[in-house]
Amino acid sequence: MHICSSQLTSDDSIKLTCDIHGQHSDLLRLFDYGGFPPQANYLFLGDYVDRGKQSPETICLLLAYKIRYPENFFLLRGNHECASINRIYGFYDECKRRFNVRLWKIFTDCFNCLPVAARIDDKILCMHGGLSPDLHNLDQIRNLRRPTDVPDTGLLCDLLWSDPSKDIQCWGMNDKGVSYTFGPDKVTEFLEKHDPDLVCRAHQVSNLIFSSCLFHTYIIRSRVHIIYTTTCRIVENILIGAKTFLSFVFPIFNSKDLL
Repeated sequence: MHICSSQLTSDDSIKLTCDIHGQHSDLLRLFDYGGFPPQANYLFLGDYVDRGKQSPETICLLLAYKIRYPENFFLLRGNHECASINRIYGFYDECKRRFNVRLWKIFTDCFNCLPVAARIDDKILCMHGGLSPDLHNLDQIRNLRRPTDVPDTGLLCDLLWSDPSKDIQCWGMNDKGVSYTFGPDKVTEFLEKHDPDLVCRAHQVSNLIFSSCLFHTYIIRSRVHIIYTTTCRIVENILIGAKTFLSFVFPIFNSKDLL
């Protein structure tokens, strides 16, 4: 994969969010609360389609903002930005019913080009899924071929599918039947080897329900914490293995850090 050449000032901040899943009204509420681009900078961690009732509107708005404000708006790929997944979970059927299959194929080509990871200030590694036993250095992510479909195994698959688990050590089988789960020891090992302060990821449903605002600012004092929820499904960005106390409104990309 290629490194984005965008460079924003250190005075800027970026809001992280994920798993919009076709909830166009939630997306508008998010912008209404957090600020519409370019007044606010955003990094989305994937899963823009499926499940909700307005996937085409949702992804079109996100892509329009990316085109209009490429230095303020960043989109990563989630596991639902994959033809074999969104063929089953609603996006294909919605495109076919409301428009045509050709539109779905065009979006598939677009999804195959999305980056799968980003670094913020060289200290926060972001992806949709999680760590991989095949990830030994970050150059491997940069070198992933694009455009590409998501394979059933390997580094790209794990970056979109793997899950942390506090109940295991090392690597374990994932209940989803895809990729792995990884224990706290693997998080610690990764942080010590590659020197980020934390890993930020999405992909899992939270058991906590927040009834008010979309964004929640926390000081990270634990290895796993929620920073964002939607009304569609109670979703979370998880911060794992934090070395320092950080707010969820992170310093923005220092340079060239879309992987």
